Amino acid sequence: MTFEVQYRDNASDARAGLIQTAHGPIQTPIFMPVGTAGTVKGVHFSELRDQVKAQIILGNTYHLYLRPGLDILKKAGGLHQFNTWDRPILTDSGGFQVFSLTGIRKLREEGCEFRSHIDGSKHFFTPENVMDTERAIGADIMMAFDECPPGQSDYQYAKNSLHLTQRWLERCVKRFRETEPLYGYEQSLFPIVQGCTYKDLRREAAKHVADIGADGNAIGGLAVGEPTEVMYEMIEVVNEILPKDKPRYLMGVGTPQNILEGIERGVDMFDCVMPTRNGRNAMLFTYEGTMNMRNKKWEDDFSPIDPEGCEIDRIHTKAYLHHLFKAQELLAMQIASIHNLAFYLRLVTDARQHIIAGDFVQWKRSVIEQLGKRR
Repeated sequence: MTFEVQYRDNASDARAGLIQTAHGPIQTPIFMPVGTAGTVKGVHFSELRDQVKAQIILGNTYHLYLRPGLDILKKAGGLHQFNTWDRPILTDSGGFQVFSLTGIRKLREEGCEFRSHIDGSKHFFTPENVMDTERAIGADIMMAFDECPPGQSDYQYAKNSLHLTQRWLERCVKRFRETEPLYGYEQSLFPIVQGCTYKDLRREAAKHVADIGADGNAIGGLAVGEPTEVMYEMIEVVNEILPKDKPRYLMGVGTPQNILEGIERGVDMFDCVMPTRNGRNAMLFTYEGTMNMRNKKWEDDFSPIDPEGCEIDRIHTKAYLHHLFKAQELLAMQIASIHNLAFYLRLVTDARQHIIAGDFVQWKRSVIEQLGKRR
């Protein structure tokens, strides 16, 4: 994998770049739709390509490990062959899922024991077998196995957690370097910066991660309950240290406003379930603000869902989408998910164009307040 910073914004740390992977290029800044079990919920891959304009999607190591399982994925030739997505894929390490399963996991130095949410069966993740699992999935970008501590962790817990994550990272890197890809193309490993909301821990983590010299780096453990301004402060602290010539990935973030603030602070890659999850619950994101499509005000609004949006936005009306949600038709969730994902991709594409044009900060200021309003 290679990364080139092509343009830098003069008034901020925003930059536009190009990542080259074995499955194609990724223009940054980029939003990555979440495909937890090898599929983005409610959206066919043809729609992801043609309507959403997705350049890369995510898979979830924990879920894919449990179902369909590594034997099936290996027999298929990896996730790309299994689900027929021919563009880049990133897999998280499964750490967040494992550690969010409070009460059914046991953490120790070697790794983490947990029970499947599907059938209660017992499993054990270590840095080594997570690397092996991500090799079997075949993602272009693999995430290191880490502990994602609760957002309100006290200092001592956060420190102990970070040091465990650092020891695990060393083991991940060793395993990654002593194994080979299974399907004839190169894979990249991204370490994850943790440290909760403590500046000294974040700086320590960022320095440790930077010294690894990986193809790219991630910022984890944010947007988990801390105030928004604290999240932005942590991004700034970390990005002062992470290499400027490597892509930076802010994990699990977030709202359109969060994404623009992250871009301004030098983040290149984002993912979040919000576009599809909120879409399935009738919330649409637009440049004019959010819309609850169940509200009666849309009942007789025959204007397009978004006249500047993707094709499906221009074809269908607000009144029709309102009707579909009231009637509990599955098509409602599909249309809303496509709209939201397409809007997120449009947002980062517009951000890129304004970085190139040299007026990103002015443009961001002109749109960010409206993005959070309710229509």
